[in-house]
Amino acid sequence: MLGKILLLWFFSVGDSSGHYTSDTMDLEEVAVYAAALEKYAVGQQVITLDETLLKEYAGRSLGDLLQQNSGLYLRQYGEGMVASLTIRGTSAGHTAVFWNGLPVNSPSLGQSDFSLIPNEAVDQVAVHLGSSGALYGTDAIGGSVHLNSSLRFNQGHQVRVNQGIGSFGRFNSSFSYGFSNRTWATKTRVYRNHSDNDFRYKDMTRPGFPETIATNARVSQWGIVHDMGWNLSDYSQLSTAVWYNTTDRQIQPLMGSKAQEVQEDNQLRWVVDYKYFRRLSGVILKLGWVKDHMVFNRNSTNETSQYFLSSEYEWNPMENLSSKLGVRYTHIDGDLSSFEATENRVELYSSTTYQPMNRLNFSLNLRQSLYEGEFVPFTPSLSGQFSLLKTDHRHLLWNAAISKSYKIPTLNDRYWNPGGNPGLVPEKGISWETGLDYAKKFRNSGEVNAAITYYRMNVENWIIWLPQGSLWSPANIRNVINQGLEGSIGGNYPLGQLQLKGQVRYAYNQARNQTMVNSNDRSFGKQLPYTPLHKVQWNLRAEKEAWEIYISQVYTGERFDTTDNESVVDPYTLWNTGVSRQWKVSKLQGSLGVHVFNLMDEQYQTMKLRAMPGRNYQVNVSISL
Repeated sequence: MLGKILLLWFFSVGDSSGHYTSDTMDLEEVAVYAAALEKYAVGQQVITLDETLLKEYAGRSLGDLLQQNSGLYLRQYGEGMVASLTIRGTSAGHTAVFWNGLPVNSPSLGQSDFSLIPNEAVDQVAVHLGSSGALYGTDAIGGSVHLNSSLRFNQGHQVRVNQGIGSFGRFNSSFSYGFSNRTWATKTRVYRNHSDNDFRYKDMTRPGFPETIATNARVSQWGIVHDMGWNLSDYSQLSTAVWYNTTDRQIQPLMGSKAQEVQEDNQLRWVVDYKYFRRLSGVILKLGWVKDHMVFNRNSTNETSQYFLSSEYEWNPMENLSSKLGVRYTHIDGDLSSFEATENRVELYSSTTYQPMNRLNFSLNLRQSLYEGEFVPFTPSLSGQFSLLKTDHRHLLWNAAISKSYKIPTLNDRYWNPGGNPGLVPEKGISWETGLDYAKKFRNSGEVNAAITYYRMNVENWIIWLPQGSLWSPANIRNVINQGLEGSIGGNYPLGQLQLKGQVRYAYNQARNQTMVNSNDRSFGKQLPYTPLHKVQWNLRAEKEAWEIYISQVYTGERFDTTDNESVVDPYTLWNTGVSRQWKVSKLQGSLGVHVFNLMDEQYQTMKLRAMPGRNYQVNVSISL
């Protein structure tokens, strides 16, 4: 038992506010397999999406969930189509994505498609806002997304079935079974999602904007996730997870087009973790494999495999000091229709969190990476948090951070035939941010939380593809300055038996090009395409006994679809609402939820001439034992 308590304590040394605790906790019910992101990111912003949202968006993609609930913007090319995340005005390739600690961005494309990630496949979702290359490595210039599984010990048998049905031929099913005792735990889940996507929309390319039915937009997906964990002794633990996901979809054409393109995506991900902890120090070993196989129009293939091996040594010599040293080796194989390539990467890193006094806490992270014999620029970061006000019921924290980050050129950028440029250098960014966090607890168990952050970032050597005669080729041409403001306020308040919960998020993102490619280039000083200056969202929930009702609104400001900002995609506002009821009969329990998306039947586009659905419904039924 001592080892199990140490395991949880070791990963929970820093709480979400950056303060340390020496409390011990019993691990008989829950085993935590992932370290808290905030442990070595003191003073930086992390958004955590709770289990309630994952259940509400069952049968939908993580892209849908993030678009509606995180304050972030995703470039969606249609319902169920490619969805790429942009954080703080950076590109989709400037967001690192991890599954159980494994980097899963495509090494050929340099990014992840969030439409391919079903919410049923993960238990925890967290988004780290801001540059974090020193913590996570390549790609994390704008931020990072972390997807994790979780296992519970001493739970016996657990069964859960979920069935959903909705508009436009939406049909989604999932089943999970788990068993655990004091020594080991296992959980398997299987899911299948399907949508015809035959919604109606106004065709903006035809006179009078006639109503048209979407065609060639069907999406089918299924997958399986299996997790296992063993407590080998009081001091050691072994866990593994495997995830297979396959998606077969038609590619929704532009308005006015009759294209009949199709795409099949298959992903296989596997990770093994071994953890040994004793006397306030520990070793963590990780082995992983990520394989992506994509077939476009049944003749163009893209297959990549990434193999990972990492080791970390972490210790807590004092209650107010935590530190770790690590090394990660990555081997990449790329086999595409246009080229074949291999790559090797080695990363050395260290992280330290120190609390010199009760009100002050800071983190120092260092990373040096090497790929194909070339050094990536040394990447440090320093962040901290100072308590301006601290009482039993209120606190006011000042946060600040400065960091460097980088992105290694993708395989496509370097080796695409014809046009690839092997001489590309890594993109690099330097950023700083500062902000305030405020929290207050009321005597009636209510609370309110508020935060505001200002950031500024300079990204150099930004890679763009430009025409070189009859060919297009990438070059390190663009420099971009990003700056903006992020704010949020939320909380809960009891009114008798009624519990009210609410949250508002606002993001102002300015991302302006600082480079002129030639004398005719009119993009200098202009906002990057598809980067909204403003995005606002709010939601309100009411809970009473077994009932819950919610309503939310998301406003996305105008986006420019050209580099010279001469063409604009209109802003739009989406309303969503839903009601659910929990029930229990003996050991059997479940829920029934009815959700309405785009309540006001808004006609909108996230990307120009990419149709999106109007008002639509979904009913979810869940039963667990």
